[in-house]
Amino acid sequence: MNPSSSHRPVIVAGGGIGGLAAALALVRRGFDVKVLEQAPEIGEIGAGIQLGPNAFSAFDALGVGEKARGRAVYTDCMVMHDAIDETLIGRIPTGEAFRARFGNPYAVIHRVDVHLSLLEGAQETGRVEFLTSTRVERVEQDDSGVTVFDQQGRAHRGIALIGADGVKSVVRQQYVGDPARVTGHVVYRAVVDKKDFPVDLQWNAASLWAGPNCHLVHYPLRGGEQYNVVVTFHSREREEWGVREGSKEEVQSYLQGICPKARQLIDLPKSWKRWATADREPIGQWTYGRVTLLGDAAHPTTQYMAQGACMALEDAVTLGEALRVHDNDWTRALDLYQRSRVARTARIVLSSREMGRLYHAKGVERLVRNSLWQGRTPERFYDALEWLYGWKVDNCLAAS
Repeated sequence: MNPSSSHRPVIVAGGGIGGLAAALALVRRGFDVKVLEQAPEIGEIGAGIQLGPNAFSAFDALGVGEKARGRAVYTDCMVMHDAIDETLIGRIPTGEAFRARFGNPYAVIHRVDVHLSLLEGAQETGRVEFLTSTRVERVEQDDSGVTVFDQQGRAHRGIALIGADGVKSVVRQQYVGDPARVTGHVVYRAVVDKKDFPVDLQWNAASLWAGPNCHLVHYPLRGGEQYNVVVTFHSREREEWGVREGSKEEVQSYLQGICPKARQLIDLPKSWKRWATADREPIGQWTYGRVTLLGDAAHPTTQYMAQGACMALEDAVTLGEALRVHDNDWTRALDLYQRSRVARTARIVLSSREMGRLYHAKGVERLVRNSLWQGRTPERFYDALEWLYGWKVDNCLAAS
């Protein structure tokens, strides 16, 4: 189907990273896009995120590679220490050899800066319309398109609907209706100015301290002028999926027995955001007629693989490629998109659960964890990461 045969847009539910990436991919296929965002403005919350080479491949394919690269901080390595005794568990260099292997860098960046790069790209096309304070309530579809009804009863008619409405997706609820899997793990996130950050931890690295039932992460942001601090622990409470303000007293109460060098991280932030985390069981179908899911709506995951945003970017590029291969035939393209993404994203969800277990190992399991990676060469780490970081536009449909 040629886009010019219809003046209706493709509707994207959600104006986050996944929704904006999808909008860019769709515009590149010749479509106009209408983004429905429930928040009063198009924006992003959160702190830092990590970007693997696969994310930069996606940025380039979406036409915003230069914007994202200009806002990222390029690390020298990824490093893990034992949070009890400061033992170095593993170090993965992310310099020239890493870039040569995967064709792109490893970087850290503020989540807002990822979103801004995509938003600028979308706005510059002149083909993306944004409607804020607009929450999707239900969807109807027929052979020629979809109708999306919002909370005010307004109907939005489009060629297709991309449900990129996040971890609590309304679109997924209508078509799948599966429950969330609340992990009981709580994540505290904060950003600290460089002047307030310990000099002995000002490493140009994505750094992780693995402790019993907890771990801590820190890395530089925004040219090294700020540092991202993340603390994760197993909650004593019965948690409900959501975000709220955190308490310094609570986070301090969970990190007993942690070495002083790592423990100083939790004394730094003046305020914290607190996430009670969840994922969902991987599903084999997230496309229904002219409706499909993308990003966290399709495959919400825990944070342990640092790939949530990266997977949303990959989804968007793959959707665009599927439309290209099938000349904008939506039925065939959405089928190909789904088949190309289900196994890979399920692997992320399941691997993330296992990685969380390794990070939080205690007792003898902690000793086993430490022995798994100690002494491993960079080449062996790179081999193990090939499946993840080797993703590119020219192989994104390989699972079809």
